[in-house]
Amino acid sequence: DNDLPNIQFYRNQINFVPDGVNIEEFHKTWSKDYDRLEYVHSYIQWLFPIPEKGMNYLSSELSPKEAKLFCTDEEVRRRLLVSYKIMLDFYGIRLVNEETGEVQRAENWSERFDNLNRNTHNNLRITRILKCLGLLDFGHYQAPLVRFFLEETLVKNTLPRVRQSVLDYFMFTVLDRKERQELIKYAFLKFNQRDKFVWCPRRIRSKF
Repeated sequence: DNDLPNIQFYRNQINFVPDGVNIEEFHKTWSKDYDRLEYVHSYIQWLFPIPEKGMNYLSSELSPKEAKLFCTDEEVRRRLLVSYKIMLDFYGIRLVNEETGEVQRAENWSERFDNLNRNTHNNLRITRILKCLGLLDFGHYQAPLVRFFLEETLVKNTLPRVRQSVLDYFMFTVLDRKERQELIKYAFLKFNQRDKFVWCPRRIRSKF
């Protein structure tokens, strides 16, 4: 298993590095520890591995072999779901349906949204989480989360400093083509200056 560090971590066999803990300990002691989740930058690459390098040079890019194992190992999948819920809570969101991926505001959404608006590096983290969900067979979770952020940014105007990332990055992580098109259509219809909407060609917009 030495060539499968991301799987080893999710099987509770190794700690994340540097200065980390194993996944079970992370779930027990980091959940709701908002300061630690905000200011420590070495865990997110281990929690949501993708085949791209992140800021933590000691983390490992997700390999094709690992991606297959993530999709079939039930214990690993259960732990990945717990990680997702912990990060949603950190962002003021809760998963209300594990089957569909539907999300809603958490009770503490206002204070957590303030943190999102203050600390825009979280936009990169959310992009990573969305990419990871798509790669590890949680693709049906992508569109509900992106739709949530589109509503909060374009309709409710609660997350002005997340808005650009939702349009530039979050939408385009969604692997399902039909769902991605629906999200782009929703964004266009809610955009307050439609003539300046640049996230799809004009010929497509004309069909909305």
